[in-house]
Formats: sequence, C-alpha cells, structure tokens
Amino acid sequence: MDDPSYMEVGSFEERYMAFLETIATLRPALHRYCARMTGSVMEGEDVVQEALFEAYRKLDQFDESRPLKPWLFRICHNRCIDFLRRKGVREKAEEAAAQPDETPPDEPNTLEIGKAVEHLVVSLPPKERACVLLKDVFDYSLEEVAELVDSTVGGVKAALNRGRTKLAASPPAKPARNADPELAQIVQLYVERFNRRDWNSVRELISADARLRVANHYAGSLSGSTYFGVYEKMPIPWKMAAGEVDGEPVVIKLQREGEVWTPMSVIRFVVANQHIAQIFDYPRCPWILKVAPPTFPGPS
Repeated sequence: MDDPSYMEVGSFEERYMAFLETIATLRPALHRYCARMTGSVMEGEDVVQEALFEAYRKLDQFDESRPLKPWLFRICHNRCIDFLRRKGVREKAEEAAAQPDETPPDEPNTLEIGKAVEHLVVSLPPKERACVLLKDVFDYSLEEVAELVDSTVGGVKAALNRGRTKLAASPPAKPARNADPELAQIVQLYVERFNRRDWNSVRELISADARLRVANHYAGSLSGSTYFGVYEKMPIPWKMAAGEVDGEPVVIKLQREGEVWTPMSVIRFVVANQHIAQIFDYPRCPWILKVAPPTFPGPS
C-alpha cells in the first residue's frame, strides 16, 4: 500500500479490492458500529479499514461454514477496544470488566431510545458500550453478543443492565469537540488554494514529511505521490468547501450534479507546528456522510 502511484490502474492488489467488493454491503454497518465505539465517524472509518485489512490477511483462517458478518464484527470490535485502550481508557475498561456479573432471571428491558442511544453510549465503559450497541442497535442475540465480545451470556446481561441503567438515569449530552482555530484556519486556506488549483501554495501549508492516507488505496508519504495530480485531472466538476463533521473542521469535497453541488466525501488533517502533518482522504465512503452529515456554508 506504499506505492505513490496508488491511483493508477493495477497499482493496488486486485484480490484485496475484490474482497472489499464482496463485503461492500456490510461496510455501512461496520462503520456505524466503529464510529459509535470510538466516538468519531472518521476515526471509526480508520478502525474499519485496519480491521478489514486484518480480515483479508486472515481469510485462510475463516470457517466458510459460518456467517461472514459476525466474524468481521468481532475483528472490528477488537480493533475498537485496542483503539480505546490507546486513547487511555484501559483502566476504566478493566474496572468495568472487574465488576461482578450478577445476572437477573430475565433479560433486562430494552431502552426505548432508538437511534439516539448511538450518540449516548460514548459515555459508557467499552464493554457496556459494545453490549448496548450490539443488542439494542444491531439486534444481535445475547448469545451472539457474548461471542462477539468474548464474554458469557450472564456477563452480557450484567453489562446491559449497567449500561441501560446509566443511560436511562441520566442521558448525557453528546460530547462536543474542543474548537481548534488553527486547524479551522488551515482548512480554510487549503480550500481557497485548492479551488484555485494553486498547488505550490497548497504545498506551502504542508510539512515536508507529511503523511497521506487515502481510504482503501494508499498509506505513505505525500511527497512524490500523484495525489494532487489526480484531482487536477478529474473530468467531473468538483470543488472543496470548509466544513465540520462531528464538530471537527474538515474539507468537504463536492461534485456538481446539474446546477447543484453535492457533498461526496471528506478530507481531514492533523496539524503540527502550523503545518499539515497528515492528510486523511475518504473517497467512496458515503456512509461517513450518512452517519454524520457535514455542516458548511453553501459553496458559491
């Protein structure tokens, strides 16, 4: 995946692309789960991509007599737990896991919150978060949830009770991200220069050792890649706009359909020392825009 000519025909492993095609209908659900587990629609997509590449490498271990979806969900779940631990919640996760799994005689009542629960679960420890999502949002059985989170039915029931009780007692507001004025300013400058196709000025905003990740296509150095050239040669009318997804300043790519400019994908940055250090481009990932519709001033 470190070939700078990632967009050229035949540059990506055809078998991996074929694998992604076979699981295309599962991608929105996998992203939805990872987005709610991680608390970010874009970090959720990064986790899904890592999980799918791991699944591809382990295809020879997959039991073809069993359904593919639960197997992929379990890999995504494990990747989410790894992500959350890296973000410093390991102690909370272990503390929650250490609580006694006292199981009531009957299955606890399901929360009557609907899709709102997806935004609320971020306040729960990882085990409770996963159990509530898998049972109340994705409608897996207790037995299936237990297998996915590597627990027992009793453990799942206990986690559901704890999670549902916390959510019902005091539904927390969806956490807001802290505004980053430096990032917002760089996004605006990037959009203005990108729309002028002023590539030299665009590069002035980017550090010399910047990294680029294009979903499902490329991960490596931006320097020497064909990234800007691909946009310059695109035959479809397009432009960029500054916007927000989940409160984070991002670049929204729009394409013209008749007289209407339609959001098609998202680009996000990591900024360091007043320059762009990393670019994450998410083409052909429409589920991101469906889970968290972007906000931005109407393009001119």
